[in-house]
Amino acid sequence: MTETDSGINTAPVRLAPGDPAPAFTLPDADGTQVSLADHLGRRVIVYCYPAALTPGCTTQAVDFTAAAGDLAEAGLDIIGISPDAPEKLHRFREQEQLSITLVSDEDKQVLTAYGAFGPKKLYGKEVVGVIRSTFVIDGAGRVEKAAYNVKATGHVAKLRRDLGLA
Repeated sequence: MTETDSGINTAPVRLAPGDPAPAFTLPDADGTQVSLADHLGRRVIVYCYPAALTPGCTTQAVDFTAAAGDLAEAGLDIIGISPDAPEKLHRFREQEQLSITLVSDEDKQVLTAYGAFGPKKLYGKEVVGVIRSTFVIDGAGRVEKAAYNVKATGHVAKLRRDLGLA
């Protein structure tokens, strides 16, 4: 988050097409380090979600898993980022039979760098938390698409249409 002169937190900086994607190395559900740099030369869908094992996040992860084969054929890898500990991500992956890469950003530094952590509306109240967001990163590590405040239900289908894969 950014801070104004008065010390009040303001909206996070948002990424836009053409921006360099913030680099990261984070542990996955098995504790193995995963880096964005590992995917150079391929396009990557980086999606940020609030919490594993919750209804909306489960819907989104299951939808990404169902689309993973078609997305991989189109040259797209998938990385989901949440502030959950690797152990919780492991339970999430096992319970929902997820085949996508899920990584842990417990200190929220990567989520913040992507503009996916900050003030948001939740049930009509302003809270600070993970802003459900999706980014398409090109093979050179630049943001191709950035979408903030996406809906969990139907998002993967919309993304596939936007990418010309539906």
